[in-house]
Amino acid sequence: MDVLTCRRDGNIAIVTINNPPVNALSAAVRQGLWQMVETLDADDAVQAVVLICAGRTFIAGADVREFGQPPVEPHLPDVVDRIEAARKPWVAAIHGTALGGGFEVAMGCRFRVAASDAKVGLPEVGLGLIPGASGTVRTPRLGGVTAAVELVTSGVPVGAARACQAGLIDAVIEGDLEGEAVRFARAALERELPHPASQRPIEPMPEEFWAEARKSAGKTGHQAPLRALDSIRFATEHPFAEAMRHEREIFLELRISSEAAALRHVFFAERAAPRPARLKDITLWPLSTIGVVGGGTMGAGIAAACRNAGLPVVLIERDGEAVAKGVANIAGIFAGSVKRGKLSAEAQAERMAGVTATIDYAALADCDLVVEAVFEEIGVKRAVFRQLGQVCRADAILATNTSYLDPRAIADGLPHPERFIGLHFFSPAHVMKLVEIVPTDDTVPEVLATVFALSQKLGKFPVQSGICEGFIGNRILKRYRAEAETLVCDGVAIAAVDAAMRSFGFKMGPFESQDLGGLDIAFLQREGLRAAGQNVPDTLCDILVRAGRKGQKTGGGWYDYPAGSRAPQVSAETERLLSAHVAAGRDVDADQIISRLLSAMAHEGQAILNEGIAASAADIDLVEIHGYGFPRWKGGPMFLAGKV
Repeated sequence: MDVLTCRRDGNIAIVTINNPPVNALSAAVRQGLWQMVETLDADDAVQAVVLICAGRTFIAGADVREFGQPPVEPHLPDVVDRIEAARKPWVAAIHGTALGGGFEVAMGCRFRVAASDAKVGLPEVGLGLIPGASGTVRTPRLGGVTAAVELVTSGVPVGAARACQAGLIDAVIEGDLEGEAVRFARAALERELPHPASQRPIEPMPEEFWAEARKSAGKTGHQAPLRALDSIRFATEHPFAEAMRHEREIFLELRISSEAAALRHVFFAERAAPRPARLKDITLWPLSTIGVVGGGTMGAGIAAACRNAGLPVVLIERDGEAVAKGVANIAGIFAGSVKRGKLSAEAQAERMAGVTATIDYAALADCDLVVEAVFEEIGVKRAVFRQLGQVCRADAILATNTSYLDPRAIADGLPHPERFIGLHFFSPAHVMKLVEIVPTDDTVPEVLATVFALSQKLGKFPVQSGICEGFIGNRILKRYRAEAETLVCDGVAIAAVDAAMRSFGFKMGPFESQDLGGLDIAFLQREGLRAAGQNVPDTLCDILVRAGRKGQKTGGGWYDYPAGSRAPQVSAETERLLSAHVAAGRDVDADQIISRLLSAMAHEGQAILNEGIAASAADIDLVEIHGYGFPRWKGGPMFLAGKV
């Protein structure tokens, strides 16, 4: 099959790219475009060219199969230049998404038209790169510097209407895209053609603009957005050809950087996560209505995530007061989205209309999947599943949201255990992207495949975990925190440990994070193990909790939080309580602290792999990135340790 075909509509040539599934810019596509310009320029019967794509999208970017491979000519910047320099004007007709190199090809065309639901974008910063084929040079010439900075440094695509308003596209098309694009091209021949993008002037911006833009781009923590901003600024202050050389130099430099390698690793891991090959041909069970037992922070978040995905929800609570509170928790989530401009008032009302809340478990009879999200105590959870076993259909999937407990013990005695599974969401569940999926030996493949598909529908990255204490994520977290405590026992200051991990890229250090979530959560889990007869040594955290220091909610944990403040302050009381267990002050540089903690994470990850708890090192990295704030531009603890 030819990746490029050409046919005529009178004096307009229609060039169609057909390179499934997303018309990526493979070497064959680039070579085809290069040759097509020459062919059509030589055809006197052709006066203009419409470039359109078959399938569900316009060119959606580079061919991921070529990532990390030696480049093959013609290089994309040369292809874009060749299209722009064609004797016959080209019109890009965009549907779906025009991303990265796809949008750069469109900017090389003299005109761009787009379907009303199309999007355009330059997401390269998400891969540790900057656009490498004029994205930082043509974009400010077409849409202005402000639009270029937002598009390039954020990596977030914009819709057709907004792109048209900025000047990045010339018309929004309703209806027949190809037919309207041909009519647009024919009409364009009747008037003076605009200058190509490379010849358009750029309005200079004041120093204050660049300072503010740099401040915003720097919030990501990695270098690509800042380098992209530098390239845009260079393009506003230098001729086009010089700016193109500068952009290409940065692109090639970043392409071989450690950050780009890490982000490529994460990209491929995220791409594979929702659809494991082992589940490809398994029949899914239907899911149309979801039940949630428990309307606290976790249950409300799960319910909100389901409603955002268009799934009706039945919420169960223990009494009328708890029902009202659970509904209020869900409503609060959507109200926050309205306040932030993420949701309209109409959409908020629609979301809430799809929530049924009651104390009657019988309301779950028609649910296809029910998630238990009650207190992390095995007796409470077992009681829930006893009731679910009585009222739910035999083919309804039943899931527990436990984060530490053995799912097999929770489901003990449940009728039809083949439909039971662990679904460990992370709080807040409507925001966090990770779901740990924990099957038991009884769970059938159809149930496993169905919850993977549900996770994808909810916009989550699912990772399968075997059964062990804490599964993948909390098991590594426990080891990470234990090593942090060991550093403190060795005489390293609590604040120094946190500062080192922030400098690495975490938003919070291990002690700040524990203060935010509550020291009592892990303490109660350890107490449960002690009550069950296990020998669990005391930790520094246990000493603080027994002294009433549970974190921010009590005004003190590892740090002090006076007068309700959320800003941690070094605590003399914590130092006094721990003094008998802590060595004299010791200076350890940040790199040593980082190395100790990352090594602890990687070693525990390797043990998890060796035991078969995780299927791959990449799965462990996804858990750490999407569940625990590991900086994605570092690739994850296993990637950094060279385990991938």
